[in-house]
Amino acid sequence: MKNRSVCKPFRTGSLRKNELVTKIHKHRVLYLMFIPCVVYFILFSYVPMAGIVLAFKKYSAAKGIFRSPWIGFTYFRTFFTSYDAVRLLKNTLTVGFMKTILEFPFAIILALLLNELKNGVFKKVTQTVTYLPHFLSSVIIITMVQRILAPNNGVINQIIAFFGGDGSTFFLMEAKYFLPILFILDLWKNIGWDSIIYLAAISGVDPNLYEAAEIEGCGKIKKMLHITLPGIRGTIGVLFILGIGGLFSSGFDQIYLLRTPGNMALADTLDTFVVRVGLANGQFGYATAIGLLQGIVGLILVLGSNKICKKLTDVGIF
Repeated sequence: MKNRSVCKPFRTGSLRKNELVTKIHKHRVLYLMFIPCVVYFILFSYVPMAGIVLAFKKYSAAKGIFRSPWIGFTYFRTFFTSYDAVRLLKNTLTVGFMKTILEFPFAIILALLLNELKNGVFKKVTQTVTYLPHFLSSVIIITMVQRILAPNNGVINQIIAFFGGDGSTFFLMEAKYFLPILFILDLWKNIGWDSIIYLAAISGVDPNLYEAAEIEGCGKIKKMLHITLPGIRGTIGVLFILGIGGLFSSGFDQIYLLRTPGNMALADTLDTFVVRVGLANGQFGYATAIGLLQGIVGLILVLGSNKICKKLTDVGIF
């Protein structure tokens, strides 16, 4: 009896090991396809994390990252006591809220509308047209916007002049137009691509539920509200939680390209400030400290929203 009790865990472990080896061998092609993804994240996400120590060091190119002297939380104190801190935080949160919260429902609405289309050809064309802007670079998109909004000869100003208006407004030089332009631009670029995930989730809803609802006399709106939306609640919750992590990040490329002296008061965010301070001014430690602050706040937001969402709706990412 004593020998059996000793051998049983060993045999169980051996069986589990054999099962794991069997599964890996069975799905070896999938694992081989997964290797480049793992290597990518190791090289470009985990290895660079060693540079976080720059946030606590006075970097010297001659001494290198790890031999540079430690200075503790000096960069963090410098940022929070600086004149620009409040303005940068306010601009970043404003843009982050706009991109994360305000834009979030539009992809769901588009997916619901596309799901109701019966003409297959029209549906595919509409999907292609809506998610094609996602593959255009920000440089191309901003160049198009600059041409459309150009004073005097831009399309918008020509339309305004046709109806008797001034027609010489320089939209990108006026701060009051910056946030609406950025909102429309980012929504146009991402709404189609974001709706693909919701369409995939909608396709997994049981068709029998729709048939039963039709028998009960429910219309399209009621089926959306009581069948489709509850059916994709898990997907909505997970994507919302993951999106909350970007609340403290405004993005760099679009804002940097849209910046002008006229809208700088709103277009100067933490992301553009990090690039300006780190690359242009060579203050790598200061820029790293601000980037680390953004990452920590993003992590806290994701953990907090996951806990709240799981408690209220039983939906979470872990």
